[in-house]
Amino acid sequence: MLRKFKVSNFKSFEKDFELDLTGVNGYEFNKSSIKNGIANNTIIYGHNGVGKSNLALAIFDIVEHLTDKYRNESVYKNYLNAYCQSDYASFYYEFLINSKIVKYEYEKTDYKTISSELLEIDGNIIASFDRKKESKATINLKGAATLKTDIDNPELSILKYVKNNTDLEQNEINDIFISLFTFVEQMLFFRSLSDRTFIGLDVGGKSILEDIIKNNNVDDFERFLNDAGIECKFSIVEELGKKTLAFDFDGKFIPFNEVASTGTQSLYLFYFWYQNIKKSDMVSFVFIDEFDAFYHYSLSALIVEKLKETGVQFILTTHNTSIINNDLLRPDCYFEMTKKGIRSFSKSTPKELREAHNIEKMYKAGSFDVE
Repeated sequence: MLRKFKVSNFKSFEKDFELDLTGVNGYEFNKSSIKNGIANNTIIYGHNGVGKSNLALAIFDIVEHLTDKYRNESVYKNYLNAYCQSDYASFYYEFLINSKIVKYEYEKTDYKTISSELLEIDGNIIASFDRKKESKATINLKGAATLKTDIDNPELSILKYVKNNTDLEQNEINDIFISLFTFVEQMLFFRSLSDRTFIGLDVGGKSILEDIIKNNNVDDFERFLNDAGIECKFSIVEELGKKTLAFDFDGKFIPFNEVASTGTQSLYLFYFWYQNIKKSDMVSFVFIDEFDAFYHYSLSALIVEKLKETGVQFILTTHNTSIINNDLLRPDCYFEMTKKGIRSFSKSTPKELREAHNIEKMYKAGSFDVE
């Protein structure tokens, strides 16, 4: 699980900007939203332009140099903050893996070029390499003693280099090291706005409708949309020599992409990724930006409930205040973000929040404003 994240000199984040998911309270309701003392379900609010999308890109920067999963380099243009005097963007991650705290921090001059890395497991330095000061890396993993440590390629992570070039002995530390890679490889970011960007988990693009047909999910997709309030019936038809889905209007077939509304297309994108998310061994962490931009407010709550059922750690951004309530989540799972910082509702007021409080009304009244 992701415990904490901090970034500086990246895009809109000039100084240290920290997301802390460990500041939980002992609420006796919605206990499933917290795991191991960490917020497992998080919804972030904030005005336009405060950096919610940039926060997602910052968290998923790690995918570029530790994995071979899909990444979208175009969204990482203007990498360094325009005001900061430093030549490096700094990233800090804190994970809980196999009951141990794993800290990983690094610096980059751009999306691909790594200046330094430091990995600690349970307080012990496992690997480090500061290319600004050193010519060789430090590696403290059993089974990696014969590796050369003078790595010339600044785009090659020392962690990925070790993983791909050693047969590590089986022990607790090495298992955690490998599990870190598994976690990052299974991270998923997506959004259903006009660009429909995604990062991580997969290795290339594919047709969503073809995937639904291939995996025999047509009936399930039809039920999903009907449960979401979109009355429809589907049939499989051929178009340009390929199978695709069409709305069935009493025997008259119209291809899905020709008549589906923006909201329905957003839902089918969610459904596509949801098939992976609900498989417990497929996805480790999900960030959905503007997750309900085209949804009715009641549908937004349904999507949150479906994500909660998977048990996967997720972060959502939204402007929809109707889903701020203690029936859905709890005050330590709702966060308010400004350009200066981000903090949960429960940490943003001296008042003791109870289950009966109307936290949507409090939010609109400015009770949780981040200073």
